[in-house]
Amino acid sequence: MTDATLASLFVGFPLSFQPANPPDITITGIALDNRKVEPGNLFVAIKGGSADGHDFIPDAIARGAAAVVGDQDLTGLTVPYVRVENSRRALTWLAAAFYGHPGKRLTVVGVTGTDGKTTTCNLLYQIMLAAGLKAGLISTVNAVIGDEVLDTGFHVTTPDAPDVQRYLARMVAAGLTHVILETTSHGLAQYRTDASQYDVAVVTNITHEHLDEHGSYENYRAAKARLFQLLAETAAKPQGNPRLAVLNRDDLSYEYLARLVPGPQACYGLNASADIRAESAIYSPQGIHFDAVGEGFRIPVTSPLVGEFNVSNCLAALTAAVRGLGIDPQTAADGIAALTGVEGRMERIDLGQDFTAIVDFAHTPNALRVAIETVRKMTDRRVIAIFGSAGLRDKEKRRMMAETSADLADVSILTAEDPRTESLDGILEEMAVGARSKGGVEGKTFFRVPDRGEAIRLGVRMARRGDVIISCGKGHEQSMCFGTTEYPWDDRVAMRAALAESLGVPGPQMPRLPTQERK
Repeated sequence: MTDATLASLFVGFPLSFQPANPPDITITGIALDNRKVEPGNLFVAIKGGSADGHDFIPDAIARGAAAVVGDQDLTGLTVPYVRVENSRRALTWLAAAFYGHPGKRLTVVGVTGTDGKTTTCNLLYQIMLAAGLKAGLISTVNAVIGDEVLDTGFHVTTPDAPDVQRYLARMVAAGLTHVILETTSHGLAQYRTDASQYDVAVVTNITHEHLDEHGSYENYRAAKARLFQLLAETAAKPQGNPRLAVLNRDDLSYEYLARLVPGPQACYGLNASADIRAESAIYSPQGIHFDAVGEGFRIPVTSPLVGEFNVSNCLAALTAAVRGLGIDPQTAADGIAALTGVEGRMERIDLGQDFTAIVDFAHTPNALRVAIETVRKMTDRRVIAIFGSAGLRDKEKRRMMAETSADLADVSILTAEDPRTESLDGILEEMAVGARSKGGVEGKTFFRVPDRGEAIRLGVRMARRGDVIISCGKGHEQSMCFGTTEYPWDDRVAMRAALAESLGVPGPQMPRLPTQERK
């Protein structure tokens, strides 16, 4: 990317701004953190929940900012200042302009939903590769650009707007033509992907999650629905753009979204009225098999992924590919079969033990329910579920998750999951109330173990031949937050460490958390 100018960033800018003619000065990059400003950068001042970027404008200028954008009336700055109506929203369009609007040169598929987004994105990626398309992927796990895999960071939702546009620009430079962009409610609510130019928009499901930020299910659903509004606003592209909305016919969100979406739609599901549906589904511990049926085709689909929810994810990916991108249904099925697994999603950890150990990302009541129901079908023995509930997040789901596990699992082990600045003991008590409300007996059917490593060790010690132990909530994540500090943590490493200790075989050390001192 060659340097842009401040004036060029506002050419075709879709929001109001003042002054009407910003100066033609060179801009070397865009920063929203004053501590990361480099000489020649444009500093975008954004008011957040705990700090206001406008307060740090003097520091940004001292570090070399060539110009500043904000949404407050300011005078007397030593560099040009452009006022916009919403600086967070403006950031997305400024970043897109800086990188040459890469979304206009790519076919962009957005995937949103409460659960299943990452898996659906990876299924779509494999389908595109099977179809011979030059595709990239931006998910909450990583960004894939050709042979390069980039970590998108700790505890991310959708990456910040400048990162999204930078990844898209690198894909254009690498000669890619298609990209799958995992799009979270946080990313949509904070306008991070507004300038991405979606061509196909997919929803997996919309269930109880992030109500701490959105206030209600209706607000959360509306935040997800912004993806389809952005789809309708996509500019015409030389390569064409279908502007197709792909909806889940089985989900509670269907009727709402179907009424909202103004353009072409296709729906998928187990429902007989779905445009593309699954029939004759067979589930086993080795994977799933079903017939995908749509207008003019019926093809067998086989995947090593497990559970009914992955039938839905496969259908979402297949529908987006066939109806949105014109990919042959058999080619789509081949791509689905090629995905052997997704990091931290129903991932088996096997050191030779006589029971099944699984790590999964399930961190919502619905996802936990689905995860436990899925592993229940893998055994006629006990299911031991280990999980927590995050601090500074939707508090209602703490009780709901414990109730779900008390209903469905034989043993529930309540533990830490990013307590942040909240009291871990307080969180565990809220969860224990939920477990007791469903007849749970502490010390018998449920346990409170603040240290997550000890919780996993307890699950391993309790597991007998044929049981399934599943650790939920962290999945692929590489850290856990206590206070304001991120401590290195990986559930898969922890599970291997606990299994190795139990079996007396070589294995990794159990990662350390602050709660270890409380054992």
